[in-house]
Amino acid sequence: MSKLNLVLFGPPGAGKGTQSTFLIDRYKLVHLSTGDLLRAEIKAESELGVQAKELMDRGELVADHIVIGMIRNAMEDNLHAPGFIFDGFPRTKAQAVALDEMLASKNEPITHMLALEVPEAELVQRLLGRGATSGRSDDRDEGVIRNRIREYEQKTAPLKDHYTAQGKFVAIDGVGSVADITARLVKVIG
Repeated sequence: MSKLNLVLFGPPGAGKGTQSTFLIDRYKLVHLSTGDLLRAEIKAESELGVQAKELMDRGELVADHIVIGMIRNAMEDNLHAPGFIFDGFPRTKAQAVALDEMLASKNEPITHMLALEVPEAELVQRLLGRGATSGRSDDRDEGVIRNRIREYEQKTAPLKDHYTAQGKFVAIDGVGSVADITARLVKVIG
């Protein structure tokens, strides 16, 4: 049986965190957050962690091959998992191609790229609401919020095209109750 490998995408405020938690629980997926993986590798002072820290200390982005190596290690640490949910990766077409190649070598391709789609006005209201309760400064300024949404749209458009060409991109209506959105995701995943 092949693994269920999901990429969950959506702009800030789309509900990725909420839906990720549900999908992880329902399908017993391993959560692969690139931020978490980076912090763990740096803390462990692994070879990849040392390389990543050197780049980050210089203010540079961590190279794709380092992140892919961390993902490969995490997958190898979870060989019996029924699948994975990728969080924060890929962010560019080059990263998507590198991830595809690594997964193809394991015969475990991405199953679906699920994109939660929410109108900008709704996102702004959600994030301003979250900013009022969470204390996150980046969720309190409407200009900053709109800029984050534009940044997401510009950077992810090529990923949508990449996964659409593979027949794996699925747009999910991200408006409604948490349960309604969850039901839409489950219908696609099966």
